[in-house]
Amino acid sequence: MSSFHERIKSLAKRILENNEWRQRESFNLIPSETTPSLLVKMCEISDPSGRYAEHRTMKGEEVYFYQGTDFIREVEEEVHQELCRFFGCTDVELRPISGQMANEVVFKGMVRFLNRDRPEGQPMRKMRLVMNNDLTKGGHLSSQPMGALFNYVTEDPATGKENVVNFPVLKENPYKPDLQRLGELMEQNRPELVVFGKSMFLYQEPVQFVAELVKDWDARPVIMYDMAHVLGLYGVFQTPLKEGADVITGSTHKTFFGPQRGLVAGNFAKGSPLRKLWLDIMSRAFPGSTSNHHLGTLLALLMASYEMNEFKDEYQAQVRSNAKAFARSLKDKGIQVEGDEKDGFTETHQVVIRVREYGLGQEIARRLEDNNIVTNYQALPDDETFLESSGIRMGVQEMTRFGVQEKDFDVLSGLIAEVIIENKDVKEEVKRLRENFLEMKFCLSLKEAIPVASKILKSVFAYPGFVDLLMENLEKER
Repeated sequence: MSSFHERIKSLAKRILENNEWRQRESFNLIPSETTPSLLVKMCEISDPSGRYAEHRTMKGEEVYFYQGTDFIREVEEEVHQELCRFFGCTDVELRPISGQMANEVVFKGMVRFLNRDRPEGQPMRKMRLVMNNDLTKGGHLSSQPMGALFNYVTEDPATGKENVVNFPVLKENPYKPDLQRLGELMEQNRPELVVFGKSMFLYQEPVQFVAELVKDWDARPVIMYDMAHVLGLYGVFQTPLKEGADVITGSTHKTFFGPQRGLVAGNFAKGSPLRKLWLDIMSRAFPGSTSNHHLGTLLALLMASYEMNEFKDEYQAQVRSNAKAFARSLKDKGIQVEGDEKDGFTETHQVVIRVREYGLGQEIARRLEDNNIVTNYQALPDDETFLESSGIRMGVQEMTRFGVQEKDFDVLSGLIAEVIIENKDVKEEVKRLRENFLEMKFCLSLKEAIPVASKILKSVFAYPGFVDLLMENLEKER
């Protein structure tokens, strides 16, 4: 066998082993991931994957620069409708291909918007000052100067650092904002952009508080909410567009059911004072940040949006119930759970635990992974560095879709406690437990989905004899 064939065979073997482990043997508790449904995956590999559909508004008309795009144009319009229904908004920009890109698109749009009245020939200025969540207090990398905010905010000449002020937090609960101090800092600094949203996300953000505070300012800031982690919980957790946020961003593959993409959404009616900002955001999406906006995953996002709009009420309620039950069970089994016990420790899909008593977060996360429990280590608010993390961050969203409920998270919490506290080997027990949760919920059942998926698969690989060869090989595997 040639080296080429050997490498293919070796890679296929590793893919199968990884699929088996991640999909059938382990519990994935990483809060920023999910497994898409069968039909969402089928959409991802369909013909639009690898195609182009560049388009922009020119003289009031949407102009496409490629032929063969009628289908994907219809898809994009329908995704827009489905997501506007989900958020209760009028405008969605779908072309960012990640949540971080969505944030950068907004930052670029903000710079153009702030320079809208700039005299001809004058250099463009950056944002004067931005307020956001501290990275060490749960803020996301993409809204930091070292992330997507890079190059879009001015520096303080005295310090050489960007003019970014972090939201203050309560001493007794650093996962919640200190509203009194926040009001003082807002008045002192008068930011041009306020960025809400976190990656370590347990409680609501003070959107309404800030919106009320700034509503009568002569030049009020734009209020942005990065909902990447809680996008699929929009409504049951928080409705920032109703609370005063101007724009929301997010990724579509954490608590939302979609493939890996990003989006920007809001309400920007013609005549609105922020209508120009929305036009700038769209122009920074294309041609400012993307050319090919990954049409396979765009089609998949439409399928995921169907699923979310159909099942969101049941799914969202189960996710929040599972998270609170999971946190409670971990606490009862001797694990220190972060957050306020009176609030059930969490209002989202996330549960954060403190494990430094038993080892660094990195060490505990590896020990859990060796026992088929996949998490990620997390620096807690009092840690000096991510390299010496005291915490583990977990999310219940993916396993909730596979049918895991409150009583099952109680069993899983016991196994987690045995790994962390007693350093026990529970790998086989976890594997046996996972065997009970292999079929995805909150989507079409397999009985309904497989006939549709098989037709799509046959059309994707349409060469003669494909189906016969596929069935022949499946029989051999059996």
